[in-house]
Amino acid sequence: MSKTTITSLQILPYCSLLLLFLSHVNSQLYDQEHAILLKLKQEWHDPPLISHWTAPSNSSHCTWPEITCTHNSISEISLFNMTINETIPPFICDLKNLTKLDLMSNHIPGQFPKALYNCSKLEYLDLSENYFVGPIPDDIDRLSRLQHLSLGSNNFSVIPASIGRLTELRSLELFQNEFNASFPPEIGNLSNLEILRLEYNTKVVPSSFPSNFTQLKKLRILLMTATNLIGEIPETISNMAALEYFHISRNTLTGKIPSSLFKLKNMSELYLFKNNFSSEIPQVVESLNLSVIDLSQNNLTGTIPKDFGKLQKLSGLLLMMNKLYGEIPESIGRLPALADVRLFDNNLSGTLPPDFGRYSPLESFQVSSNKLTGGLPEHLCAHGKLVGVIAFDNNLSGELPKSLGNCNSLLIVSIYDNEFVGNIPAGMWKGLNLSLVLISDNKFTGELPEQVSPNLSRVEISNNRFSGKIPTGVSSWRNMVVFEASNNLFTGAIPRELTALPSLTVLLLDQNQLSGSLPSDIISWKSLTFLNLSRNQLFGEIPEAFGSLPGLTDLDLSENQFSGQIPPQIGQLKLTSLNLSSNRLTGEIPSQFENGAYADSFLNNPGLCAWSSHPNLNSCSFKPRKSSKISSQGLALIVSTLIAVFLLALLFSLFVIRVYHKRKHGSDSKLETTSFQRLNFTESDILPKLTESNAIGSGGSGKVYRIHINHSEYAHTTKVNEKIDIYSFGVILLELTTGREANYGDEHTCLAKWAWRHLQENNPIVDILDEEINEPCYLDEMSRVFKLGISCTSMQPSTRPSMKIVLQTLLNYPIITLKKNAESKYDVTPLLKNSKRERMLEDDDPSLASLV
Repeated sequence: MSKTTITSLQILPYCSLLLLFLSHVNSQLYDQEHAILLKLKQEWHDPPLISHWTAPSNSSHCTWPEITCTHNSISEISLFNMTINETIPPFICDLKNLTKLDLMSNHIPGQFPKALYNCSKLEYLDLSENYFVGPIPDDIDRLSRLQHLSLGSNNFSVIPASIGRLTELRSLELFQNEFNASFPPEIGNLSNLEILRLEYNTKVVPSSFPSNFTQLKKLRILLMTATNLIGEIPETISNMAALEYFHISRNTLTGKIPSSLFKLKNMSELYLFKNNFSSEIPQVVESLNLSVIDLSQNNLTGTIPKDFGKLQKLSGLLLMMNKLYGEIPESIGRLPALADVRLFDNNLSGTLPPDFGRYSPLESFQVSSNKLTGGLPEHLCAHGKLVGVIAFDNNLSGELPKSLGNCNSLLIVSIYDNEFVGNIPAGMWKGLNLSLVLISDNKFTGELPEQVSPNLSRVEISNNRFSGKIPTGVSSWRNMVVFEASNNLFTGAIPRELTALPSLTVLLLDQNQLSGSLPSDIISWKSLTFLNLSRNQLFGEIPEAFGSLPGLTDLDLSENQFSGQIPPQIGQLKLTSLNLSSNRLTGEIPSQFENGAYADSFLNNPGLCAWSSHPNLNSCSFKPRKSSKISSQGLALIVSTLIAVFLLALLFSLFVIRVYHKRKHGSDSKLETTSFQRLNFTESDILPKLTESNAIGSGGSGKVYRIHINHSEYAHTTKVNEKIDIYSFGVILLELTTGREANYGDEHTCLAKWAWRHLQENNPIVDILDEEINEPCYLDEMSRVFKLGISCTSMQPSTRPSMKIVLQTLLNYPIITLKKNAESKYDVTPLLKNSKRERMLEDDDPSLASLV
């Protein structure tokens, strides 16, 4: 049998034909795919970010940044953040080799695009951050080759059980949707799953941690933040041996933290904050790869585990806002990677480990609101990374570490309410980034520096023993916003340079030993709102320039030796609080202050007088007026009279309607009136004067009459004052938060009384709030405003807050504490969220909760 030998020369023609054929096929495929891309661009109305998709193209579409090709065929399309606002057309699956489609962060509407089922090779699908609605379809498992599925940040409503049949999935992201049922346990069947993101699905049905999830033995990342989890974490969590990142914060989980959680060898980051865990932290820790432990905002008790000192990779230890006690283990201070320490708001005691910062690049050190003693560790800023030292409200003592004087990274020092002594390290004031120095209520000594950090904006040094003069170099403190230095030992005059700070809003220098006269001119206090220079030894006249401060609302110059007249310009200020008591002022007060709101503003100034009736001042003797112009006092008298007449006219217009009604129906019954205050006139003084000659106008309620009575608000009464405005404002706040009108209630109540009664009966505030804005993310603010409305409508005017406190509360600004005396009550404080713990809890990210 003969053999046929085929030579390479014989094969060559066939190979050439094959290459020509393949070239033709590739060319045809290229043209088809290019046409599909151009059609896709047209279907989406030519998004500007893909304007370079053109035909004919100077370069292959495989070179376009949004396109990836494999063997000259399109395999990946990535159109992240391209402002696409049209649906996904079915012909996109004509790209037969498409394995990845990323349309994240667009504006694509509609339901889940089932047309993608025809993309038979699709392995990666990202439709997150769009506007998809409706349920995820029951037949989602038709995308059987998917390894990555991200549908997060949409408006999907249902997760089907069939999602558990996508057995090739490595990553499933369903975060932040509108799911209204619990998570299907079938997710636990995804045996290849490595990443599961379900966080911020706040509308799911409250349920316990899905026990089926513990079957996910390959799962490395699990996020279930804010998903209405209740109950306890099962001990079987130890089955998830591959778990590295476990984030289930902002839920309502209870019970103890399972000990098995700290035995997972691969665990790197553990976030359990803002739950209701109780009992002790497990003391045995075998998860030596841990880099972050956040157990904050729970009800944990017991001591900090000593085993935490074995975690050589630990960079963040966050245990704040619990009930931990005992000492901080010294070994924690020696951890080499530790950068973030937050242990504030516990019951920790003993001294701080001396090695904090010595061996690690410490950045944040927050241990405030404990029972710690001793000094601050000397090496806190040894690596030059320290941003904040937050240690207020302890029993710490001694001098500040000298290393803080060379710490240019330092942003905030908040160590008030301790027992520190000595001078502030000189270099600390000049730290390049220093912004806040809050060191009040200690025993610091020394003088203020001439120069400070250019970023320093808030200095609070009240209740210490600082001395010397206020330096003239204070004019360089250009970004200072708040300077509080009450109750120290400062001497000398207030330098003119202090008035050159354009951003200053609060200046407190009361209770010092300052002397001399005030600067006669003010350079730039255009932002100043609060000025207190009381209880010093200042003398001379009050400068007229004080009356030109546009934002000043609180002025206290009491208990000094000021003399002369009160500049009339002061009366032009919109002051909510004024105190000039216990000085040597003479003459008449500005007419704007001749009312009850300023009854205690001029005490112990025998030389002062008022033209109208003033409870604590003598009447000014009558003097002939040479000028034909109306004086300010006369104008005030006329305005007050007109207001009183207007109010009375409005009241008696109701009488006219009733008289007319009685006459029309032939009634001879006696006219009855109701007075809201004790009046010094009767009906017989009014009714005979309801004549046409006294008519001054008419309206929808009838005629209005002008009647001369003995009115000497009444034109000067103190019964109508700021507190009535506060009540009215409170009613408005209650209307806004409840969605009800002011007259809401039965025949015996109004909205204010009804709201008070609701609160007194210990009913939940959430039940009374307006349903249209009763969202979980607004509850804190809504409750705060509702409580403010309750305070403003207190039955006792003396217990209502001032408008300043109202404004500060609405702006969430720290309320300045007012000293109580025997005659004053400030019942607002218990209602408003002023406690240190409540202010911290309002901050969604507790990282800076203890900074002030």
